[in-house]
Amino acid sequence: MNDLITFEDFNKVDLRVGTIIEVHDFPQARKPSYQLIIDFGALGIRKTSAQITTLYRKEDLLKKQIIAVVNFPEKQIANFMSECLVLGAVFGKDVILLNPEIRIKNGSSVN
Repeated sequence: MNDLITFEDFNKVDLRVGTIIEVHDFPQARKPSYQLIIDFGALGIRKTSAQITTLYRKEDLLKKQIIAVVNFPEKQIANFMSECLVLGAVFGKDVILLNPEIRIKNGSSVN
């Protein structure tokens, strides 16, 4: 287990639901990745990259709802600026995206 954090620390993390609206190959990334364009409703459109190419095909990701951290500063990954962090569970060497069980409004807060 990692270091313990306070409830106040956790409250600083802004977790939101978004829908993937575009998926692109990302050959410039060090490890196989996709570039994702995600609609977070009133928060707007954000982009990120994700190393999820072994379990997900591009066409399966379109319209998929995911959960992401939206209040990280932008981070450059190769020639691409990532604006959020999609959450997933580690499964061996792969990542399984976390997502709501039922479709909900983009931008919904995760508590």
